[in-house]
Amino acid sequence: MKIQGNKPAEGQEISINAQKTGKIDAKEKVAQPEKPKSTNDRVDISGKGKEIAEIMAQINQLPDIRTERVNAIKKAIETGNYKIDPMKIAQKFLEEM
Repeated sequence: MKIQGNKPAEGQEISINAQKTGKIDAKEKVAQPEKPKSTNDRVDISGKGKEIAEIMAQINQLPDIRTERVNAIKKAIETGNYKIDPMKIAQKFLEEM
């Protein structure tokens, strides 16, 4: 083998290193194709996540309109017994702002 300066002849470094050490040189790594990555996707949900999902399922089963409450308010309006507290309404407006 002929050594020219501090570097071996072109191409010898990779083959010599691979033969002696069994390791792959950085130059050789670039030339090798990458292995295909797994196509299986996976999601892990924590215990809290599962608990939240169960609660959300229960909430989704509740009716959007509480018909018994609506009917009670309608009846109170019709009979003149429904009283509105303007201070409560004003307070809710301020809380929302």
